[in-house]
Amino acid sequence: MFPGENGAAFSDSDNCSSVCFPEGIDPSLPDLEALRRLSNNLGSLFQSPEFGFCSDASITVGPIEVGVHRCVLSARSQFFLNFFSRKAVLAAEPIRIELKELLGGVDVGLEALSFVLEYLYSGRVAALPQGVCMCADDDCSHVGCRAAVDFAVEVLYASFIFQIFELVNLFQRHLIDVLEMVAVDDIPVILCAANFCSGQCGRLLTKCSEIVINSDLDSVILEKALPLEVFNQIMGDRIAQGLQAPESFPFDQARRIHKALDSDDIELVKMLLKEGNSSLDNAYALHYAVAHCDPKTVAELLRLGLTDVHLRNSRGYTPLHVAAMRREPQVIVSLLTKGARPFDRCLDGWTAVQIAKRRTKHADYYMGTEEGKASPKERLCVEILEQAERKDPLVGEASVSTATASDELRQRLLDLENRVALARLLFPMEAKVAMDIAQVDGTLEFSLGTTASPIARLNLNETPFKVNEEHIYRVKALSKTVQLGKYFFPRCSQVLDKIMDDDIAELSFAGKNGPGERSKRVAEELDALAKAFEEDKLEFQRSSLSSTSKVQRRRLCSIK
Repeated sequence: MFPGENGAAFSDSDNCSSVCFPEGIDPSLPDLEALRRLSNNLGSLFQSPEFGFCSDASITVGPIEVGVHRCVLSARSQFFLNFFSRKAVLAAEPIRIELKELLGGVDVGLEALSFVLEYLYSGRVAALPQGVCMCADDDCSHVGCRAAVDFAVEVLYASFIFQIFELVNLFQRHLIDVLEMVAVDDIPVILCAANFCSGQCGRLLTKCSEIVINSDLDSVILEKALPLEVFNQIMGDRIAQGLQAPESFPFDQARRIHKALDSDDIELVKMLLKEGNSSLDNAYALHYAVAHCDPKTVAELLRLGLTDVHLRNSRGYTPLHVAAMRREPQVIVSLLTKGARPFDRCLDGWTAVQIAKRRTKHADYYMGTEEGKASPKERLCVEILEQAERKDPLVGEASVSTATASDELRQRLLDLENRVALARLLFPMEAKVAMDIAQVDGTLEFSLGTTASPIARLNLNETPFKVNEEHIYRVKALSKTVQLGKYFFPRCSQVLDKIMDDDIAELSFAGKNGPGERSKRVAEELDALAKAFEEDKLEFQRSSLSSTSKVQRRRLCSIK
């Protein structure tokens, strides 16, 4: 809207059509023309990077800093006037503010924040950011999908907190208009926002409450999704209208199983099952764990072998459908490896991948991910489910015979450690999912050379090399990690295949003098790779960012 041919510049009167005037007002009046110019110029001040030098504060959203001007925000919002008055107004350095500090912990994304700030600067409602307000499902109208709902809710939260009540009223009307097109599972998200902004969103609160009261959302879902006072009000209204039996409130055996799962206590779950009053399927324990519990708890529950992975709950959802709603990659992989069917449809006719797509932002799904940086969880879930639909069910697990020759097994272990270490460097999110499912952490890490570690490691360089039980456990876990990676993350596996193939060719050429030279070269490369990984891990913990160029430089160093 603001940049010209030679970059950003203050606007004069180019955007007359973008400003709406009340009926009967002549837009050519000098005062209105001046207001239009002021609106355009202030909008340019916020949007154009060329004017960032004059900002005197910044709002930090993760690794991104948004430059702002205290005088503009204070003039347009009583909230910011009060906030900045408590800061050092004459500070020599620009003030840096964490977004969560401003919002009191409420979760609002960068796009919603920028949308609200642009309104404060220009006085105009900008076009909705399509990549954020659209989901990854090309067949969706993008009116009531979760991506559109999340953006509207985030704008509602930020507008209310910043005391921009005209924007609150605008988005309240918008959400009321689209409620009929919103999936009932997403209504509690809007209800929570309406309750938070209840002083300004009474109509939206009433509409959402009516929908939830008359819906088939069970008390377990509502108790997890809503504030306690709202939950009690909803359940009280259901009872008063004869829609809910009072006797369903006490914590029965199923509720006790849920509480045990909340505590990640599988042993307590086993004890409750021995009482004989219920079963995991009767309590819909797997559905509950998939929706609310730690991924490791889900994996442990599946390992008991006492749950039906295809079971449908009272609303027609399988555990895989619930996992697609939650968007946690490790949970989805756990279910698929236990035989969950990706083609099963819920009562609305959607498969798990369609559910996941409607809850994934278009921008997240189609964005490129650099090697060494974590992929968005939502996109990863969609890719896993799409891959599961394209392939036959994953069956069996990697097996290794104890009769394998010691030299061959040592080389196998070296190759596996090398590949998994590379995966952790280049594709950290995907590697973590596969390694957690394969339970790599439960095995001893093999020493890749002389790198010191506080953890006891098995040394592959010992002479002679002796096969023991720990080696077998480790190679099984690493083999399953590679297998899962090739099955669910073929894009990443192709990159790793190329690197590993190139290394083998190079090492074979370098090792013509004999197998001893090749083994020495392998050990040196792995040692360098292990050191690089440890250094990158420390840097990642300090900055929460991984540098792709740094990974590539270290990769080159490791094969010199």
